[in-house]
Amino acid sequence: MNNNYKFEARERWGGTEVYREHSEKTKNYSKEKWADANNGLMAVFAAFADCKSNGFTTDTVEAQDLVHKLKAHITENYYTCTDEILCGLGKMYVCDERFKNNINKNGDGTAEFAAEAIEIYCEDRK
Repeated sequence: MNNNYKFEARERWGGTEVYREHSEKTKNYSKEKWADANNGLMAVFAAFADCKSNGFTTDTVEAQDLVHKLKAHITENYYTCTDEILCGLGKMYVCDERFKNNINKNGDGTAEFAAEAIEIYCEDRK
């Protein structure tokens, strides 16, 4: 993880249980494990891009399954991703240009597509 991002994450969320869980879960990650986890995350976003380009909408089973896959990947590799956290991440994916630009490397509009699918997923689970 980029040191600037580490500092920012610690400043924003350092006092939270989720931050502590993330620190504990990832403290022994090798460079390869970090790469695997991050590549897996980007693979989910690539699948969102494929879903979008294949004409599926954000409320379809295909898109909603990807949201579930994203949530599971985050939980498995970083921290427990609750619906509340997932909803916040979806908003961040489009509001923070760094995330948006990175996700949209998979195709224009991928971040927005994923964020909308996440919003639907979270609304349906309330």
